[in-house]
Amino acid sequence: MNLGRSIRINKCGVVILGLLFMCILYYLWSSNSANAASYAFSKNPNEINLRKLLIGSIQAAQHGGFEVVAVSKSRDLHEQSKGKTKEGANNPVTDADYRSNCVMKNGLLRIFPKLKVISEEDDRQEQCADVQLFDLDPTVLPESVTVPDERVSIDEVDVWIDPLDATQEYTERLHEYVTTMVCVAVKGVPTIGIIHNPFTMKTTWAWRGKALSESLVNLKHDADVKHPTIIVSRSHAGAVKEQSKQIFGENAQVITAGGAGFKVLQVIQNNATAYLHTTHIKKWDICAGDAILGAIGGRMSDLHNENIVYHRDTPALNPNGLLAAALSSTHEAYIKRIVESKRFVR
Repeated sequence: MNLGRSIRINKCGVVILGLLFMCILYYLWSSNSANAASYAFSKNPNEINLRKLLIGSIQAAQHGGFEVVAVSKSRDLHEQSKGKTKEGANNPVTDADYRSNCVMKNGLLRIFPKLKVISEEDDRQEQCADVQLFDLDPTVLPESVTVPDERVSIDEVDVWIDPLDATQEYTERLHEYVTTMVCVAVKGVPTIGIIHNPFTMKTTWAWRGKALSESLVNLKHDADVKHPTIIVSRSHAGAVKEQSKQIFGENAQVITAGGAGFKVLQVIQNNATAYLHTTHIKKWDICAGDAILGAIGGRMSDLHNENIVYHRDTPALNPNGLLAAALSSTHEAYIKRIVESKRFVR
């Protein structure tokens, strides 16, 4: 008997097995895709992986920046006014603010659906129709940077985003001041901060006590506090210049700039010894900078020397100004002078 001829292949069975195999592959793929869009692979739906949230937050800032640049190339920014600031300056909003907000906020919520996101701008659905959201991409972290996995309760996490910081300067085409920012607060403490300049494509980020972007790793800061260089807002530079001279001495140099994110970066990059703001300021403007400064050994506080709390149940407005320095010793020396001056006591 020829056994080889007695074995017959059932073509129908092969087709069924092939379809079954394809179904299994599709199930595995769709399951992974669903996980990517649900708590970033967290085994517990009530927990969130902070490493993956860091990755998503970096992507949010960068993709928001794409919208900011794209709108800047159009002839009409569709600028509107949200009113006047306390200093009497115009407080504008543009299509770029709204489109960046759509990408940043909706992108994060698509990956982390239970995440609490607090943004400067409300969603405008007409601005969100054609924006391109993003998927989680671990390659945004360079291989040279080691970032640990850490899971926390998602109810302890609040994310503050500023889809376009320095909108006034943006309308004036002063693009060097413009940033997009994301801050992750855990139990109200600024823990992860991302400041991205969309026009230079430079992203500065830090996770307090865990990891730093490459641009922050080898930075050194001078502990000399005898020659202050104070950076302040363009919108109320006159009054703060006078106050700074009286508090820090006639040898104090005062420079002006737009955007809270930009000013924090100038402190980090040794172009200023401290950032001083004497009136109220919104928390989405300062949370990312607060987190980064804390990660490199600096400090940001209000002008009463109190830490600023970034919890969802606290007001979005910080009413007591701020002082920020890249060294905690510099902050301590400067805040002492400010408190003793009693100029900003309310």
